[in-house]
Amino acid sequence: MEWNRSNTIGLASESCCYCKGDGMRAVYEDKQAPCNCVFRAAFRACYDRFREAVIAGEQPGNMGWEIIGGPGGRRMYSRRHEEYSADFTLIARRTLDDSDYRIFRIYYLLGADWRMAAKYFGMDRGSFWHAIYRIEQRLGRAYCETEPYPLFPLDEYFGWTVRKGVSIALHPVKERKNKLKVPYRLSA
Repeated sequence: MEWNRSNTIGLASESCCYCKGDGMRAVYEDKQAPCNCVFRAAFRACYDRFREAVIAGEQPGNMGWEIIGGPGGRRMYSRRHEEYSADFTLIARRTLDDSDYRIFRIYYLLGADWRMAAKYFGMDRGSFWHAIYRIEQRLGRAYCETEPYPLFPLDEYFGWTVRKGVSIALHPVKERKNKLKVPYRLSA
């Protein structure tokens, strides 16, 4: 994801003391970077969609018949909610270290109350919430910057949006079969 003010301003918190609602903060004298509040907002959006996907995964008949772009108009079956849930948890497992992943698993995946989770880990309230914010920042960045298909923005993950510069190369023989053949009419 290309980080600029237009991408981050919608996610930024107005009460953030670092970026003051702009979404970009100064890192060096003339260099800008996205603020941590943007990454936390991206994580929370992804987490809300994860919770919806888990709820929808319990219902039968959630397989989708989707059109894949290309000249042939190919289609495929997919289970978007299950794929999203798997991607959400796998990226978290790869990004976080063991202690942070344990907190993530107990608090987010298993849904423990923060008091119970803090007591389980032997942490006070402040250090527990600092750990939660650190986890949200790291995972928000990972969900936004995963290549080639990031989890955030969600409309690009769940909908087929067209990206500039990304093309699917077809096999030359298959490509010729799928081309539209227009018959020539000889005029008499």
